[in-house]
Amino acid sequence: MQRIGIMGGTFNPVHAAHLALAEWVRDALKLDEIWFIPTGSSYMKDSRDILPGEERLRMVELAIQDNPFFRCLDLEVAREGYTYSYETLEQLNAAYPENSFYFITGADCLFTIDRWKNPERIFGNCTLVAAVRGDVSLEAMEARKKELEKKFCCREEIQLIPFLQWSVSSTQIRRRILQGRSTRYLVPDRVISYIEEKGYYREKNESVEKDQKSS
Repeated sequence: MQRIGIMGGTFNPVHAAHLALAEWVRDALKLDEIWFIPTGSSYMKDSRDILPGEERLRMVELAIQDNPFFRCLDLEVAREGYTYSYETLEQLNAAYPENSFYFITGADCLFTIDRWKNPERIFGNCTLVAAVRGDVSLEAMEARKKELEKKFCCREEIQLIPFLQWSVSSTQIRRRILQGRSTRYLVPDRVISYIEEKGYYREKNESVEKDQKSS
């Protein structure tokens, strides 16, 4: 049996905080690997500002290639229609019944996950792991943890993992690129080079629309 962390997200683009959180949780829970799964078509976000799935997948592959404990899967990018976390977790459990999966989220998700599609099927197919970053008090997160565990009869206890208070976001990265400002040390060098080569995020929506028309 392997203990596998799941890092889902748009990764538009992937950045240093994503990678640091993945490594932090891997070390804290002694996980065997972390699998990054970029979203395909998210029902929660406006797709007009999101690069095609294949491009975001490629950026994650470039970002993680130096870490032997990280893998990137195209499950959601390859799936047609909207992608849902519960479907991904059920697919993983069916394909790898010998593994235990740990679904990694930020603190904010702990307070919204019960409004996701079929949350009971998320809790039934993984152990939820939430980062404690200081933007939400530990007391509030502990109370929310107990509430969710009771409501969904969680298979495993929700794990709260202390993490750095790191405010960098993909939105900030895109804004800095649009403004012609440096993203060095915020985004892996290989990803920066790829974004520059493709011309992504330089003009709002333009590069995204160009790629979507050609795909």
